[in-house]
Amino acid sequence: SGLSWEPGSRAVEQVHLRCTEGSLEWMYPARALRVVLEPNLASAQHTTVCIKPASDFQGASIYVERAGQLHLVVSEAEGAQPRHVSCFSAHTPQRVALFLQASPQRDISRRTASFQYELLSNQSTAGPDFKKMALVEAMCRPCDNMELLMAICSSDFVVKGSIQSVSHDSENHMSQVDVRVQKVYRQKNRIFQQEEGSGEWRGPIQTLLQCKVKKGGGDFLFTGNEHFGEAWLGCAPRFKDFMLVYQAARERGANPCEF
Repeated sequence: SGLSWEPGSRAVEQVHLRCTEGSLEWMYPARALRVVLEPNLASAQHTTVCIKPASDFQGASIYVERAGQLHLVVSEAEGAQPRHVSCFSAHTPQRVALFLQASPQRDISRRTASFQYELLSNQSTAGPDFKKMALVEAMCRPCDNMELLMAICSSDFVVKGSIQSVSHDSENHMSQVDVRVQKVYRQKNRIFQQEEGSGEWRGPIQTLLQCKVKKGGGDFLFTGNEHFGEAWLGCAPRFKDFMLVYQAARERGANPCEF
């Protein structure tokens, strides 16, 4: 909180965040805050940083430090766009510095500048566009057998279910698949939840509009990863097809993990 600082001080508060993803909430922003993203994983080459401001983001602007220069990433005016995600390449993979500059204000009314961040290491995510980040998961093509087997080991979520509906958002170039879930094998956070009235498990999965997802009958195995609290589609074979692949791999001792 900016209220905890000495009134006469001109010092910039320093914050070091050691995780590859997380969030920061700065209440009553005053003067400036320098946030250093410095993950403990020394071996990881994080090539891209993505920032998503909260829908009620206000009171500050976010800059990224590059070679002693500050480049605007999120302005206070843009902070009210809840789906707006800014991605930029990290020039020094082990250390990225953000600079939060508080906006001038006459009163001490409550403002909160909060955002989520993710450090990504996949080369294909580099660039200023959030939609490229999603391409890591939404490849718009069927996964091969090895990719399927690896997906159940490494995905943030693995669920068996059917497609209830598909909706398209042409403005943001995204589609949403609403899934009726039969079984949750794994999920990182509680995206798939049980409805109180019906007792059914449901959840939304995001993908790119260009993947042209359509509603299909039958059961699927949905896998993928989470970004900023949303599930993004990875491999999604028909469940019976996946089981044939898995059983064959298991008989050969070629399955990378147990399902």
